[in-house]
Amino acid sequence: MSALRNPAEANRVLYIAAIVSSLVMLDSNVVAVALPTIARSIGADFSALQWVITAYVLPFAALLLAAGSWADIYGRKKAILLGQFIFALASLFCGIATSPLLLNLARAVQGIGASLLLTAALAIINNEFQGKERARAYAFWGSCLGIAITCGPIIGGVISSYWGWNWVFLINVPICAVLMFATQKIIPESKSPLARKLDYAGVATFSVGLFLLTWAVIDGNALGWSSVAISLRLAGGIVLLLLFVAVEQRQQDPMVDFSLLRTSRFIGSALAMIGYAGGAQVMIFYLPVYLQKAYGYEPAAAGLAMLPFALPMFLIPKVGARLSSLISSKAILGMALAIAASANVLMALVSVADTSYGAFAAVMILAGVGAGLLNSETAKALQGAIPAERAGMASGVSATIRFTGLLLSVAALGAVLAATTTRLFSDRAARLGLSPDAARELARHFVAGEAAQVQSGGVDFSRYQDALRHAFDAGFAYACIGAALIAAVCLALMYLVMPRERGLSANTPADLNSVVVPGE
Repeated sequence: MSALRNPAEANRVLYIAAIVSSLVMLDSNVVAVALPTIARSIGADFSALQWVITAYVLPFAALLLAAGSWADIYGRKKAILLGQFIFALASLFCGIATSPLLLNLARAVQGIGASLLLTAALAIINNEFQGKERARAYAFWGSCLGIAITCGPIIGGVISSYWGWNWVFLINVPICAVLMFATQKIIPESKSPLARKLDYAGVATFSVGLFLLTWAVIDGNALGWSSVAISLRLAGGIVLLLLFVAVEQRQQDPMVDFSLLRTSRFIGSALAMIGYAGGAQVMIFYLPVYLQKAYGYEPAAAGLAMLPFALPMFLIPKVGARLSSLISSKAILGMALAIAASANVLMALVSVADTSYGAFAAVMILAGVGAGLLNSETAKALQGAIPAERAGMASGVSATIRFTGLLLSVAALGAVLAATTTRLFSDRAARLGLSPDAARELARHFVAGEAAQVQSGGVDFSRYQDALRHAFDAGFAYACIGAALIAAVCLALMYLVMPRERGLSANTPADLNSVVVPGE
């Protein structure tokens, strides 16, 4: 904890940073349940509706690293205040939007504000707390994020049902106003003494490159990975990211210190973060879908049915904070990744066994335990692997690794889910008199939640519902196995790379001279 601040003051700083981060995560998925209502209200078709989420995620993910650098240079308090203002103003325009175009443009601006909010909040926590207090701070932060992420669909459903979809966005305005007042009064300003000017060339090449790659990943399954549009985005993104590396090596004040790639703690922590994103956090996107398809829950009810996954994500980080005083960060990360991998395997087995919700809920609890441990410990470990004076860069790198890994995993596992469901249903549909083309089309719409469109087009959906559900169960099981493999591979690589912490916890400053030695 900062030597100049007492515990009560530091805790108030933590509360603001955690609430700000939770608001960012909440708005990434709170709108999902309200999408049908939005579509009816402003006359949006399905493709425009998808952009309500995509328009937020694209600039958010692409600008995380740049936002962290900006906070290091101009001040983390200034960054979080600017982010709150942009986020509130964009939320206001989202709430009063009368067309899909205006809504999606406002959501894009909201994503820009969110990138400043998350990186500044993480940098403030990293700057304010040290040692055991940092472990407790990240445990609290992780708990808040866990409950925000998993309760988003519930909150969105309640708000849109009782007050209208507009208030899903408008409620952010008074919240941000209160947060801006509290930030101005409570949070101290801090900057990096090493950062002197913004790396404009690095910001341009990295942000546009990651934007193109993220855009390709989001649309890859829908447009086809070999389509011209996706190929151009992938090629453009890769070229710009390679150019970014070349630009950074010539910069006096680079946005990313590539000497980090020679540190075993950084690489090991990054691998654990990828394992968390692809092996645990990714299930937040697929569990509500499975609960709706397998058990017939409405979206809001599916959100409530996720509580066995959500509650451990809220409670377990506190256990992780206590464990950090007893065992190393490497051991905690390894145990958590092993739990996540095991839970995914069990989830795959339960999903194809046609069991009750109770059995599935028991497995969700185990998955939530693994995710809860990883949520805070990965952020703490990765931030701790970068010098404290570069807290903004650390938060940008941490958030970029997390959300890039998450987007790639969502796309990859989504492809597995769709391909398996389509293949198995097509085999069975042929025996029911449905043509292969019609079967593929029906399966694709079923996975995407658009089966009603096919039914209205002349296909008797009820006749094929059981076959579709069984095929989807198998597709979900394969996706779970994929998530388990991601967690297991990252676990193995992390143990090979990350050094033993001989009396050294992940809360101490990184040793930038540490060299990667497998098995060290």
